[in-house]
Amino acid sequence: MSLFEQKNLYETEAEAPLAARMRPRTLEEFVGQEHLVGEGTAIRKAIENDQLGSVIFWGPPGCGKSTLARIIAAHTRCHFVEYSAVTSGVAEVRRAIEEARSRRQLHGQRTILFVDEIHRFNRAQQDAFLPHVENGTIILMGATTENPYFAINAPLLSRSRVLRFEPLNEEHLRLIVERALVDEERGLGKLHVHLPPECMDYLLRIANGDARVALNVLEAATALAEPDTQGRRIVTLEMLEQVVQQRAARYDREGDEHYDTISAFIKSVRGSDPDAALHYLARMIRAGEDPRFIARRLVILASEDIGNADPHALLVAVAAMEAVQFIGLPEAQITLAQATTYLACAPKSNASYMALNKAMHDLETQPLAPVPLHLRDASYPGAQQLGHGKEYIYPHHYPGHWVPQRYLPEGNWNLPYYEPSDSGLERKIAERLRQLRERLERPSAPREEDETAPNP
Repeated sequence: MSLFEQKNLYETEAEAPLAARMRPRTLEEFVGQEHLVGEGTAIRKAIENDQLGSVIFWGPPGCGKSTLARIIAAHTRCHFVEYSAVTSGVAEVRRAIEEARSRRQLHGQRTILFVDEIHRFNRAQQDAFLPHVENGTIILMGATTENPYFAINAPLLSRSRVLRFEPLNEEHLRLIVERALVDEERGLGKLHVHLPPECMDYLLRIANGDARVALNVLEAATALAEPDTQGRRIVTLEMLEQVVQQRAARYDREGDEHYDTISAFIKSVRGSDPDAALHYLARMIRAGEDPRFIARRLVILASEDIGNADPHALLVAVAAMEAVQFIGLPEAQITLAQATTYLACAPKSNASYMALNKAMHDLETQPLAPVPLHLRDASYPGAQQLGHGKEYIYPHHYPGHWVPQRYLPEGNWNLPYYEPSDSGLERKIAERLRQLRERLERPSAPREEDETAPNP
């Protein structure tokens, strides 16, 4: 494909889908990914100066990977060739590489080889690029929705720069949709389409960061709208629902429904009802709630409402939050479901949370005494002369790794703060604390401490 042929891809054709017609042609039209191609960024300067080396574009669908590649094609003096690993085989790519070698030898022109969905090539197929990237025959530009650190050969990856694309946010999508509504040359401007605010909000939510989805749904809904007496085509919520075959969820991510639903979700998990918790989880996911917000709430709940009754709950919640950030939707919803059901079924205790509240209340209402001398840091020169660490007893030198010793500063504290429940692991914790507190009431004299013992 020549550069002239590549530029022809941008020509407006009446039969082309709206998403294809509205594809940005220049960096100025490009929406999103400001961290990569915003004004003054190194990548933007490299594109404008035609100095971009081999790169891997990594990000979710519809966030601009292929679009940016085509914008680069319009800027570069290199020959630009585009393939998709879904429809093209390695034999075609090898022919393109041979042509690139000839082109460089005969005309001194380098070739950019853009491979969409590059992760579809297996490891052996990816090896075919390696020597030609190494010797400069081609500049490889790959696009993938998969993590390239798992999906791309390490030697190839080491010779490329990975550029992480983020999902488009709602403001990005809103700008793209608004452009399509008013553009009379490539968009829907001549049809006088009217998209009410509630329809815009729904469209942005179901697009889930994918500009292609937003424009495809808008175009299909517009086809259902008949012109009114004023010539306007009014897109309704029912039309959008018909197109996506999904009822619009009554959910406002910044209004009452947002707070009411997350409240019901948390209370269902706290109340050990996994079915109700999954119901509200499904409502939030379908309405386009940020999965990271849900994951964060689960992490908080794991400590606030489960605590030491099942310490694994926090590990599950934190792992779920990391997985959600790592894989994103739609697969992340499975991880959220697993964490939700585990936490809902776990034994419950808010003892740690209540203990902290009691300690904080004491700090607000009681005089604050200094840290006891024997507990103060004795690691710096002169600390021992101040009495720091003196008479501190090292618990690991005693049976059970415990010895009677005062840790709280002087004061009229409302103890005990931590009162473990009889739920899950806390039942065992409560028994151990009971035994230790009984020993405190009748302490035996500790044996003489080893002079060589550490004194942290």
